[in-house]
Amino acid sequence: MTPNKWGDKGTLFSKNQKLKCGEKLLDLSIPRVIGVLNITPDSFYDGGRFTNIPDGLNHVEKMIADGAAIIDVGAASTRPGAALVPEDVESDRLLPFVKAIRKEFPGIIISIDTYRSKVASKAVDEGADMINDISGGLFDDKMFDVLSQTGAAYILMHIKGTPESMQHNPSYEDVVKEILLFFVSQVKLLRKMGVENIILDPGFGFGKSVGHNYEILQKLDNFVELGLPVAVGVSRKSMINKVLGTIPSEALNGTTVLNTIAILMGAHILRVHDVKEAVETIELCANFMK
Repeated sequence: MTPNKWGDKGTLFSKNQKLKCGEKLLDLSIPRVIGVLNITPDSFYDGGRFTNIPDGLNHVEKMIADGAAIIDVGAASTRPGAALVPEDVESDRLLPFVKAIRKEFPGIIISIDTYRSKVASKAVDEGADMINDISGGLFDDKMFDVLSQTGAAYILMHIKGTPESMQHNPSYEDVVKEILLFFVSQVKLLRKMGVENIILDPGFGFGKSVGHNYEILQKLDNFVELGLPVAVGVSRKSMINKVLGTIPSEALNGTTVLNTIAILMGAHILRVHDVKEAVETIELCANFMK
């Protein structure tokens, strides 16, 4: 592994670059942190902890104080094996939270973790600035229309299969090449529709074995070289627990190690459950890479 000085390798997001998120600008002159707010009862790590608005707002306040630049709100679990949540249930859970967060924290960038275009559109109407789509546009062919119409920023993630089936023996001839080709294809479609503000996420744990995940991390600079910001979400995931014999509640140290590697390999954004530790990781890496 060769550490990638942040902003090298031809990325469009070198010094002083910004990403437009609706009416807001995300400063990517240094890596940023997405703080996760799961309002589901069954997420793999924090399911059931933030299902009411006061608790959710308290957690958002803490994450912002700890340095989160984006709050990512999810109302339908996409953990391995998760069953499909009806669209109306997802909307009913999500929209009151988005409205409340926008009212309490008008300056924060709000991301919505959904693959449904109707949910995304309603969330943007309530003040969301970004859509985090685990399917990269594959599960709902109207998603790109919503992005084109609203101007929301887009996290384009790769997945193989569906949350219910994705970890049933995933296989690739070349996992990095396949994801790169997927990104190139989807970005071309988005560009044709006028969508410019795109973040790439290789989808750690979404239809990948432990070996696939570490190969992606080892070759993360391949994705950086596409010239778009790259997000990494390894927080407390099985690629840590299966190696160390831990469970998600014990995986903070492992998360920090992998986030450090990701930043050294050129990641622009870390999506995490533990914001303070991720921000400290970025600060230390920035000093190392001076």
